[in-house]
Amino acid sequence: MSKQMPIAAPHTWGKYTPDKIFTVVSKATQAKEAYGREVVVNGAPGTFLDETETIYCLPTVESVYRSIPMNEVVAYSPLEGAPDFLEAAVQHVFREFRPAAHIKAVATPGGTGALHNIVANYTSVGDAVLSSEWCWGPYKSIAEDALRKFETFSLFAGDRFNLEELEEKMTALLAKQERLVVILNTPSHNPTGYSMTNDEWKAVLNSAKRLAAPGRFIILAIDVAYLDYTEDQSASRSFFPLLADLPENVLPIICFSMSKSFTLYGQRVGAMIGVSPNAQIADEFFETNQITCRASWSSINRGASKVLATIYANPELIKQCDEERAAALNIIKSRAALFSSEAKAAGLEFLPYRSGFFLTIPCQKPEEVCQVLNKANVFLVPLAKGIRISVCAVPTSKMSGLAVKIKKAIERVTVQGNQ
Repeated sequence: MSKQMPIAAPHTWGKYTPDKIFTVVSKATQAKEAYGREVVVNGAPGTFLDETETIYCLPTVESVYRSIPMNEVVAYSPLEGAPDFLEAAVQHVFREFRPAAHIKAVATPGGTGALHNIVANYTSVGDAVLSSEWCWGPYKSIAEDALRKFETFSLFAGDRFNLEELEEKMTALLAKQERLVVILNTPSHNPTGYSMTNDEWKAVLNSAKRLAAPGRFIILAIDVAYLDYTEDQSASRSFFPLLADLPENVLPIICFSMSKSFTLYGQRVGAMIGVSPNAQIADEFFETNQITCRASWSSINRGASKVLATIYANPELIKQCDEERAAALNIIKSRAALFSSEAKAAGLEFLPYRSGFFLTIPCQKPEEVCQVLNKANVFLVPLAKGIRISVCAVPTSKMSGLAVKIKKAIERVTVQGNQ
């Protein structure tokens, strides 16, 4: 029997790849059903689970959401997002560090929607999108699905941000293409937990100013999904004013999501926020991305967007959310501190971690290491060059001893490879 000719268009052939994170979560769920949840460590989810391993929603967010009238929940949002939501998103992202520039926002289904629009509107077919080699996997999928290439630079030079290689890659790509999108995920980078310092930001922006020659454009896609999971909320936002001091051909776009900050993961609400010294460029940003929204998903979840608008209309609700989020952050910090302490004692290397949902162990043959761990009912996410642990999801009781298990699994795979 002859092989069936694909019906899908040729540019889509072979693009199916199972999502690693959801695959690992599924395996962990099956193990819990077979052996009992108390013996299974599920370190894969990208959601905050409390100490009983129950997904957590900020109580104030839940209360506000349940108070939204049904006619608001079920109605369409404007294509660009409701004005009160957009202003609330801008207020939340910048707080007291709003750049002195022209700022426009467009509603998107989470940070993913923002990245989709950026790739679609600020690169051409065949262009490369640049990000770090340690990154959230869907960055590559978003680029390639839009018929773009995806290239990377080494995130670290020792334990600091690798500015030199970023600049080399930017230079090389701008020699071949007019527009370059650079995706930077900070603070609390996924998957390492690294946060860029203000000095590192100044260096990156100085490079962008220098490399954005006439006829060349740099778009900085700043993914701030974990903005609110840093120890110092002011420090995590203090780089934003630097974005005002850029030439017109460098456009920073902040990708905001309510998923983590307001624990509304599945509601898919966020915004892309453009910052420019030029009012015309800001207006173009708004108009262009609004049309792409219409052509992609139409409009976002109105009910969830109304939650943010309601919270930001009441300072007391903002304060309550901040306090509830801080309590969750303290749990994540204590889990990360426990793992870090035990990893150092066991001689287990991990990448520079400052805050956030995840930390990463570099290793050879991560797939094989995770397979060994699976046999011990430990489920982590294998990356290209290491293993990601969701400190947001593993309760403290199961975090204890995890570093030693990983160390032994790596050693076992290493020994097997040398035989």
